[in-house]
Amino acid sequence: MALLELRGVVRQFQTGDASIAALRGIDLSIEAGEFVAIVGPSGCGKSTLLNLLGCLDRPSAGSYKVGGRDTSTLDAEALAALRREHFGFVFQRYHLLPQLDALDNVEVPGIYAGLPAKERKERATALLTRLGMAQRLSHRPSQLSGGQQQRVSVARSLMNGADVILADEPTGALDSESGKALLVLLRELNQQGHTVIVVTHDHNVASVADRTIEFHDGIIVKDTGRLQREAGEGALEEPPLRPQRAPSLGRFAGEFREAFTLALKSVLGNRMRSALTMLGVIIGTASVVTIMAVTQGARASIEKSVGKLVANSVDVWRGKGWGDDLAGSITTLTARDIQTLTQLPFVTGVSPQATTDMRVRHRHKDVKGQAIGAGANGVVINSVLLGAGRDLTRDDIVESRQVVVISDGLRSKLFEEGEEPLGQQILLGEVPFVIVGVSAKLTGGGIRFNWDGGETVWIPYTTALTRILGRDYFDGLHVHLTSDVPPAVAEKRVTELLERTHGKKDFNVQNNASQWQEFSNVTLVFSMVMGLIAAISLFVGGVGVMNIMLVAVAERTQEIGIRVAVGARPADIARQFLIEAVTLCVVGGVIGLSLAALLCFGVSLATDKIQPAISLASVLAAFGTCSAIGVIFGWLPARRAARLDPVVALARE
Repeated sequence: MALLELRGVVRQFQTGDASIAALRGIDLSIEAGEFVAIVGPSGCGKSTLLNLLGCLDRPSAGSYKVGGRDTSTLDAEALAALRREHFGFVFQRYHLLPQLDALDNVEVPGIYAGLPAKERKERATALLTRLGMAQRLSHRPSQLSGGQQQRVSVARSLMNGADVILADEPTGALDSESGKALLVLLRELNQQGHTVIVVTHDHNVASVADRTIEFHDGIIVKDTGRLQREAGEGALEEPPLRPQRAPSLGRFAGEFREAFTLALKSVLGNRMRSALTMLGVIIGTASVVTIMAVTQGARASIEKSVGKLVANSVDVWRGKGWGDDLAGSITTLTARDIQTLTQLPFVTGVSPQATTDMRVRHRHKDVKGQAIGAGANGVVINSVLLGAGRDLTRDDIVESRQVVVISDGLRSKLFEEGEEPLGQQILLGEVPFVIVGVSAKLTGGGIRFNWDGGETVWIPYTTALTRILGRDYFDGLHVHLTSDVPPAVAEKRVTELLERTHGKKDFNVQNNASQWQEFSNVTLVFSMVMGLIAAISLFVGGVGVMNIMLVAVAERTQEIGIRVAVGARPADIARQFLIEAVTLCVVGGVIGLSLAALLCFGVSLATDKIQPAISLASVLAAFGTCSAIGVIFGWLPARRAARLDPVVALARE
């Protein structure tokens, strides 16, 4: 049984509506250990025959058997195993991978064969040393001469111990001395037991072989020097399919690691293209994470300053509801109600509030404003943040101090730009007060839960009743609750108690927790909308990755053909391109996270009102999203790469 046997092989190519026959009924047998030269002019079908022999192509008709096994019955995995374990290709143009050095190029077939890294490196080093390349192991193809590149190509063909070496015009790109050296090397390999098949148009090269097959117009016109063997001599008893290692988690991890290494080298070998590919992912990730961090920081700041005071409280106001015409005549909210409400087990305190319009004066400036008599933390309770100074305190209330917190609107009207208001005196009507605090600006980086205070002042309610209003009843009561009571339950209990005390319902109760929840929902929706807008840029970045990877497949078509020729399976090709896409997206995500951290740091420096917080959840979400984008948008390029015809791929320049 012959090692390689073709019977009635026809290979036709479709060009438009015409069909061109490159091989016409070829009958050929090649025994193990032969040195065969296939000779003929350009275009006669030599390279097509070599591609068929190396299982890179399939015949249109006829049969091709390797060790008695018909290749037409083999799937892509089995054909890849044949190429990987039993065929070694030496190409005219060397076909080395430019981003890999000599040692890495030789190791590639071993990677696809699943050889351990240490064993692979030792074997590749030994082969290159044997071929006189010991001093060039770390040199890339661009740093090697033509003869040196061809030696690397030969070493690569021997990496997996190929039974058959297929050389396509191996001396075509070499000078005469390098060509002679290569032919001597091929002869030595044949003497060591390798079957060598050389395709050439040069009869001087063919003269080195033991057997010469002349080709013309797709047919064999002459076959001389064929060895006469006894039946079975030199033939293989079984089809040359070496047993594969059993699948295991360790082998899968090893294959993934090697694919990742190759992908990383490819990414680093094309830095500019990789950077442009990652740009969209970087911008999208930075936008999403920054928006999430700033929104979270803003919510945390509001909750710290206002949220707890507002959420765990209910407000009681004069009148049956907003717009009640009789509200101004109701005088039943008094100090007695404070004592009554504080008896409830879930009430931690009650802050009264009394309001009136009056003139506010400082030196020669006179402004109409609103005075609010409030309890401790009265400014924050009114949903306004402080910009300078302090809020009202319990001591201010107990001692009926003549202190005031003014709104930023009043500050701008009463004081010159840059003038410090804290500690200065103003008149409310005819009563002097000392400024102890100023509300924050509505713009300029501050956060607002509700409003900016308008033209308002806040004074202790005890001072307001005795020195300004001259009455003993309040406009409203702010009831502080324990955190364990549901605000709705507290609202019901407060309503029932005051209704019994007043003898009627001449007040209305507002549950601030529901308002706070509405605010939280609004901020959540806002952050989601902003996040969605940022996510669109991340999606666009993913589309960019797919487009660039599709371009990369077109640019690297020949590389794909080379990898298939040295034994890569379609799954190996798909895995590599998919890992490249994921790697680009994840690296882009890491850079995007770093950029987001810088942006958040900049925000924290620009204002002390917001402290952006990049949470672990946002980091994990960013990495998960980038990985998903890499998989989703890398799948199509990877699939296209895996389905390329190896013959067409190798022919692409």
